[in-house]
Amino acid sequence: MTNTKPFTISKRLVWEAWKRVKANGGTHGVDSVSLETFEGKLSKNLYKIWNRMSSGTYFPPPVRRVDIPKGDGQTRPLGIPTVGDRVAQMVVKMVLDPEIDPVFYPDSYGYRPKKSAIDAVRQARQRCFQYGWVVDLDIQGFFDNIDHDLMMKALAKHTNCVWIRLYIARWLKAPVSLTDGSIAERDKGTPQGGVISPLLANLFLHYALDVWVQRHYPKVRFERYADDGVYHCSSQREAEKLLKVLRVRLKECHLTLHPKKTKIVYCKNSFRKGKYGQVSFDFLGYTFRPRRAMSKYGKIFTGFLPAISRKALKRINVTIRKWNFQRWSKYDVEDIARILNPVVRGWVNYYGHFGRTALKRVKALLEFSLIKWARKKFKKLRRSYRKSKDYIRRVQKQRPALFVHWQLSSKG
Repeated sequence: MTNTKPFTISKRLVWEAWKRVKANGGTHGVDSVSLETFEGKLSKNLYKIWNRMSSGTYFPPPVRRVDIPKGDGQTRPLGIPTVGDRVAQMVVKMVLDPEIDPVFYPDSYGYRPKKSAIDAVRQARQRCFQYGWVVDLDIQGFFDNIDHDLMMKALAKHTNCVWIRLYIARWLKAPVSLTDGSIAERDKGTPQGGVISPLLANLFLHYALDVWVQRHYPKVRFERYADDGVYHCSSQREAEKLLKVLRVRLKECHLTLHPKKTKIVYCKNSFRKGKYGQVSFDFLGYTFRPRRAMSKYGKIFTGFLPAISRKALKRINVTIRKWNFQRWSKYDVEDIARILNPVVRGWVNYYGHFGRTALKRVKALLEFSLIKWARKKFKKLRRSYRKSKDYIRRVQKQRPALFVHWQLSSKG
């Protein structure tokens, strides 16, 4: 039997895409269909996606807009596709990613296989030893302002596949369902939250920034994680010139630098003289600034080093307060450990790589919350903060591995 479909897309590929979407989890789109509901009629739903993609008749539904709170009191708009649309996007991503990813530079870290945010922070830490100046780059509303024509031009450099280019063009133009129920058309941007969006973002900035900087400023080193970039310069003059030309370059690509978040920073340490107004910057949840450090020979010096940022600490603080330990009196201490440890372990595994001693504030917040729990749990402790604190200390001494944060050394 001959294949009458204009595009050859295997059913196996659609099946593999579904398995990845399911593993990633996530909420429903505009159709209110959850992963569980979608899976209830899996064969029918996957066949429908395959049939429409293979015949060229797949049109993405609107993405559901969700506003996520940011650390500065503002919100970040996410576009949540339907489960079925996430499967379709994953089909394209699985074909396109192996073709495009090898083209990206090693210093592009965002959303790439075998690369992580911690890798980017580690490389930035090393280069702040080598270079005295940093241009801390922040693109204002990047995902919402990607130029569609430039995006498709970049895509055309790497694939001649008709159906990939067809569906990406449709995803770029897919409308947005706003929180009030209205539908907004789009002529620029790609929804932050879509499966295909991170790959498209990397492709766009590969040409808008990475290739351009490499061509015109080959001595400048950088770490870029999606639209968050750090550029290392040897002098203040070089940094000022770079920032000036980057503003122009991004304007050519219809993008704008954030006027407050973009800045030049002096990587001040014991070995660098001179003064400059900005001596710190945030990158991927870490704050780089002058900090006391000890050399391998036991000598104290000032290094320009990363540790958990104030914004990240604030987010963790808000999360701990929302747990409201005083309402957990029905739970035993073992139950609380089972609830807390996976979350706290995630914090420690990420923010404990550098400046581990800064996590002592997180440890103190958790200890205070446990003391409040003990005072509510046991009647004999309700009137005494000291006795409640002693009780928690006894539990820690008897079972030091019970809570993840108890294993944080005070010395880092």
